[in-house]
Amino acid sequence: MIPVPQTPSFRLDGKRALVTGGSSGLGFGCAAALASAGADVVLAARDPDRLALAVESLRAKGFRARAMTLDIADVEAAAGAVDREGPFDVLVNSAGHARHGPASETTPEDFDAVAAINFRGAFFVTQAVAKGLLAAGRPGSLINISSQMGHVGGMDRAVYCATKHALEGFTKSMAIEWGPRGIRVNTVCPTFIRTPLTEQTFADPERRAWISEKIKIGRIGETEDVMGAVLYLASDAAALVTGTALRVDGGWTAE
Repeated sequence: MIPVPQTPSFRLDGKRALVTGGSSGLGFGCAAALASAGADVVLAARDPDRLALAVESLRAKGFRARAMTLDIADVEAAAGAVDREGPFDVLVNSAGHARHGPASETTPEDFDAVAAINFRGAFFVTQAVAKGLLAAGRPGSLINISSQMGHVGGMDRAVYCATKHALEGFTKSMAIEWGPRGIRVNTVCPTFIRTPLTEQTFADPERRAWISEKIKIGRIGETEDVMGAVLYLASDAAALVTGTALRVDGGWTAE
């Protein structure tokens, strides 16, 4: 008889997960994916009313979920909240911001507003979760929601691309630093995903044509496309995966 390898589990029973930007869009989808696999999920975002609705929706499905009002741009307050509520076995940092427009018209205020969340906030919330794991001597999976724009350039997206390229860089460095302690750090890099925030882009015929040409698989992304990638990276099925960018981009960056 040939020994049959056992397929690694995608279950997250007994794990605690923090999802920033968890009250809507991709963040809410990721929270649902983790909760459906058995994780105890804390949804974090700035709007307490929206958070309460998101948590209620997950609990109605029988999932374990609760809310934490949090703005990752306030790095000191965010670190304090993570320290009080942690340690977390899984982080999905889905909080993000964008102010698209020509680079020639970008203002310092635009730059700072985007960088405060996509780069500075992402860096320090990842650090805060890692510190809790390191202090507890526990392994973990830290996942930053990046973008295909962390690997290419894009129309009217100079600042957004800059912050996502930066996120990719610190993710790799953190993976090297914390790998020996069993803490994996990765990114998920979606293409354009259909959410309320992207409907304005899809409504522009020029932008819609540009997107359709670039996505080789022939369709716009859906939240469910990202949920599976996040669940994989959070689980033991990805036990040897760290410092990696998982591109859920329909072939956009294959060129």
